[in-house]
Amino acid sequence: MTRTAVVIGAGIGGLSAAIGLLRRGWSVTVLERAPEFRPVGAGLVLQANGLRCLDALGVGQAVRDHGRPDVSGGTRRADGRWLARIPAGELERTLGTPALGVHRATLHDLLLGALPDGVVRTGARVTAVTADGEVTYDGPAGPQRISAGLVVGADGIHSVVRRTLWPHAAAPAPIGVRAWRGVTPPWTGDLVVAISWDPGAEFGIVPLTDGRVYWFAAVNAAPTDPDDGVPDRFRRWHDPIPALLAATGTVLRDDLACLDEPLATYVHGRVVLLGDAAHAMTPNLGQGANQALEDAVVLAAVADAPDGLAAYDARRRPRSQQVARASRAIGRFGQQLEHPLAVAARNTAMRLTPPRLALRTMARYAGWRPPAPPSGRL
Repeated sequence: MTRTAVVIGAGIGGLSAAIGLLRRGWSVTVLERAPEFRPVGAGLVLQANGLRCLDALGVGQAVRDHGRPDVSGGTRRADGRWLARIPAGELERTLGTPALGVHRATLHDLLLGALPDGVVRTGARVTAVTADGEVTYDGPAGPQRISAGLVVGADGIHSVVRRTLWPHAAAPAPIGVRAWRGVTPPWTGDLVVAISWDPGAEFGIVPLTDGRVYWFAAVNAAPTDPDDGVPDRFRRWHDPIPALLAATGTVLRDDLACLDEPLATYVHGRVVLLGDAAHAMTPNLGQGANQALEDAVVLAAVADAPDGLAAYDARRRPRSQQVARASRAIGRFGQQLEHPLAVAARNTAMRLTPPRLALRTMARYAGWRPPAPPSGRL
């Protein structure tokens, strides 16, 4: 395999894969269909596994400088009553590093800044890709073709690469949840980090390092349901939820979907899938970006081995699909649960579960560590 790579998609997973491959001596080109990068998106939580990946890519400290470490938090009811609490620092003591709230645009800018000029080509819409590494795209200068020893499909849940080379794979499936996301201006009021549940509804709060607050709200809804904005029910929930909503300008809305039918392989010839293109999952475990980062560092570590792509598939597919199943189950147990008796049983179980047991369960997913490549570093 020639050590030239084309990465399709300049999101978090695609940029991370490009950084990792460059650090391993590959020649890399990233094709991004957007004509320019804009500070879009909201917040995300980098868990211990994701932060370790960023350390392996050489950008961990820069990200930590722009993130907000975890504080005390837990799970509440809509009226504010606590179902489970985790003291500040307990997550770090369990996993060795805290979770970190960061704006998605901030993380994207840091990853983009870690790449040399000219690696990323914007306005490049991929129109064809073959298993032997031929990529055709429409760019500012018209149709162009590029060949590579490795093609990385990191082009999201509606991946062109997956549709082209995995034509029999199931399309993304709606899960019956509508979500809204927003980021407040700098916040000066009291704040306790929490996920709050009501039958069929959820609200989450994540502080960001610059004083702003990222929040998300979700309710059970079909994609065909009318969209009247964030439901008024959240404005009657416990403080500071009504004030956070009132302070937010731009609100993003999504009808959530995932790859409900797992792929049989992430590899086709010289092409691999990465991130949401391979295993788009629900957000309930907060592992979407973290799993894309895992994909990136594993791919960079093994890609130049004789059986590197098979090793990537063997290492990443079982774990990422396990995380996706767990995230889907958590969603059904938490936000999507509506029957009063089931909700009452769930809340009782939450109150009776010791925090240390809940943290050990979280560590099953966030405790992962990147593999050491042959040279000992990426």
